[in-house]
Amino acid sequence: MATRLNIVVVEDHDALREVTVEALCGLGHHAVGVDCAEALDDEIGTLPIDLLVIDLNLPGEDGISLARRLRAAQPEIGIIMVTARNQINEKLSGYDSGADLYLTKPTSVEELGAAIQALARRMKCHQQERPAFLLNLGALFLQGPQDRVSLSAHEAAMLSVLARAPGHRLESWQLIELSGKAETDFSKSTLEVRIVRLRKKLIQAGAVDQPIKAVRGQGYQLCIKVTVA
Repeated sequence: MATRLNIVVVEDHDALREVTVEALCGLGHHAVGVDCAEALDDEIGTLPIDLLVIDLNLPGEDGISLARRLRAAQPEIGIIMVTARNQINEKLSGYDSGADLYLTKPTSVEELGAAIQALARRMKCHQQERPAFLLNLGALFLQGPQDRVSLSAHEAAMLSVLARAPGHRLESWQLIELSGKAETDFSKSTLEVRIVRLRKKLIQAGAVDQPIKAVRGQGYQLCIKVTVA
């Protein structure tokens, strides 16, 4: 069965963009089209994007610059360049900027559809290999299956020690001690507030139910697997 993807086609040629979007929707994908990088920036955030089909000759920011920027911001996203530029140095520049595939025009709908499905299979394998939740202590963010969320230094430290603790469980006094303050300055109620905030961020990243649960009379337990990097 074909993988259904959320695709954005970035193409300034109106007729070609409309035909491509219609064809991709006909193949079972959810596809929308924009005519420039600036319009894409408006689209990002309104829906999750799995893959982009990008023309290189765009008004304003060109496709090479756009691909490089998107690859840096969203390393997991799929990028297919479809362009009339067919020189080897141009292809190398496309791949160097972050393209997964580089197709030269004219490209048939069948070829583009096959390329998308081939890339989708690779993306799926990579997603299965990656941990569901990755905590980056240096950059202070948590990458989950649904979203990447920023963490405060204390939230990152608290999540890190819970992820590494035996049984992913710590007593309240241990978490209070982590704050670097005496219990009189940092109460259990303050800890509970911070746990609630961290729990909300875990849910935003893609956790379900209770990613951190209170252990009555003891402390807290992390109920999802978090890999610390």
